[in-house]
Amino acid sequence: MAKAFASQGDMTEKKITFDEIGRDLWAFTAEGDPNSGVIIGDDSVMIVEAQATPRLAGKVIEKVREVTDKPISHVVLTHYHAVRVLGASAYGADQIIMSDAARGMVVERGQEDWDSEFQRFPRLFEGHESIPGLTYPTTTFSDSMTVYLGNRRVDLMHLGRAHTAGDIVVQVQDENVMFTGDIVEDHSACYCGDGHFHEWGHTLDNIASFDVDAIAPGRGGALIGKDAVERAIESTRDFVDSTYAPAARVAARGGSLKEAWDAVRAACDPKFADYAIYEHCLPFNVARAYDEARGIETPRIWTAQRDLEMWEALQG
Repeated sequence: MAKAFASQGDMTEKKITFDEIGRDLWAFTAEGDPNSGVIIGDDSVMIVEAQATPRLAGKVIEKVREVTDKPISHVVLTHYHAVRVLGASAYGADQIIMSDAARGMVVERGQEDWDSEFQRFPRLFEGHESIPGLTYPTTTFSDSMTVYLGNRRVDLMHLGRAHTAGDIVVQVQDENVMFTGDIVEDHSACYCGDGHFHEWGHTLDNIASFDVDAIAPGRGGALIGKDAVERAIESTRDFVDSTYAPAARVAARGGSLKEAWDAVRAACDPKFADYAIYEHCLPFNVARAYDEARGIETPRIWTAQRDLEMWEALQG
């Protein structure tokens, strides 16, 4: 029997932290589990990232109610992954916003992604029976859109492909704060299984150009201060580059996926083995890097069956 994914045995509850990263801007973080963001406007609240189930979304709502009683009017989803979006129904928001590309990926591969992620990472689907179905947005946009929560301006932007083809960031100009989704991580492995390695660095450059004072990353702690922001952007860049380069060298000489796995481990283990979800992400990251290096531009759809076949190949 093939060795199980590392995440399948990860059942340890994570400590939740709720940090104010700007005036009425909060980062809900949980030791490398998926983060959410909270933006409090004049009359209502915007949530960034919904969590994987309505039950888990309830933990975000509990924290929101500690700081405001304003209604939740908007849920913004930075990309399509199940662990980010399937809890959206819990908020009762009138508006659920994604990029056009992210919605297209829900249509194309949303159910397969849900099935795959559920068997990979069971702890993150606590209360999965409460999920009403796939989450579809009420509103989409191509490059950018602005939402006003009263006088508070919130800018939603697609700055390039990275973690997925449909990634967006959320900027609040009055406090110079950004919510980046999984484009930026802090002391957590990047999941690259649906990523675009060649473009990720350019998208990080675009984020850096805003020179923000704080970031709520996709995973890891809140990044407060320009030094912390710069450090996380550069460590994310290093992680992505260190994953892709060894796999690309193996692919260029016609080597196997297993050889790419060994090469990436040799390069990345010394630097990143203590990062959250590192072992979980690694097989998917290697498989995607190997595909992209061989000219497969669009990430292949992950299914539960493909997950197992890939893992068996990597185990030799």
